Amino acid sequence: MGHFDETIQVSTIYSGKLRRYNQLPLLQQMLHLRTIVFPNIRDMFLVIIGFVQSLVKLLIWRPDVVFTKGGFVCLPIGYAARLLRIPLVIHDSDAHPGLTNRLLAKGATAIGTGAPLRFYPYPLAISHYVGVPVVADFAPYSDERRRQVKQQLGFNPVRPLIVVTGGGLGAQRINMAVANVLSELLEHTNVILISGEGGYDEMRSLTPQGDDRYQLHAFVSKGMADMLGAADVVVTRAGATTILELAALAKPTILIPNAYLTGGHQLKNAAVYAEKGAVSILDEKDLDKNPSLFVDEVCNILADKNRQQSMAAAFHEFAKPHAARDMATLILDAARRP
Repeated sequence: MGHFDETIQVSTIYSGKLRRYNQLPLLQQMLHLRTIVFPNIRDMFLVIIGFVQSLVKLLIWRPDVVFTKGGFVCLPIGYAARLLRIPLVIHDSDAHPGLTNRLLAKGATAIGTGAPLRFYPYPLAISHYVGVPVVADFAPYSDERRRQVKQQLGFNPVRPLIVVTGGGLGAQRINMAVANVLSELLEHTNVILISGEGGYDEMRSLTPQGDDRYQLHAFVSKGMADMLGAADVVVTRAGATTILELAALAKPTILIPNAYLTGGHQLKNAAVYAEKGAVSILDEKDLDKNPSLFVDEVCNILADKNRQQSMAAAFHEFAKPHAARDMATLILDAARRP
């Protein structure tokens, strides 16, 4: 967990989300009364309550600008800012804009995006491709630096290293794919699996412990940049921040998007980078049926130095090392407007 600045005031509001699932037809969704329909009705009222709360807070605070990052909690505060004519600045990390950002964009003063502008329906006059802010530690590693970090991690420094992570919460289907093919993977490469807290015990029971070619971690709070930087190939989900961290590292990457998330945004995130040859994509359903696809793709990339270099170069073109500064400039400019 990152350091929290206790001088920053935190205030909460009620809000709610619209539950909808990309792989489930609308009619089937309507039949899920307890898990979709009724919670959506309840959350509609929570949004209204949150809007009133936001109006009161903004009237008391009288801010010069409101900044939102998307997500359902931003909708009430964004609409309150628009009603009170307070400048509203949005940042959209995903290549596919979510519902909240699409609704708020109509009244925004400025919009920053994580991917090139052609992937968004936003007005070009107020939109700026700034990228996604990432920690400065995420920068390309030299071959020598990668060997040093591999050794520090306890691996043979001349052997390839694969890092597999499903994100902060892990990904059960990716974990199982690794467990199914781990013995074959270890014939070719060292492996780090970051399973997530919820999957750690299961993976510990399914995978060998004490093998110096393999490490299992529930979560990595410090040294993630080193771990990813040392890897020859990274296998991960297609969350926007993770993708841009790997782009900053210029890391050959295999993405396994979660197709079930709202709006299919991970599928669309992955497609942006695959279009330029910057990443490889594995379909989760295909992987369930044939886990050996995992090994095949890892070995294909490891065996082709030219492909590794071209993927790394294409991916690094998406890196925006000044994203935080550029986004801050947009916010400050909006606050200064008369």
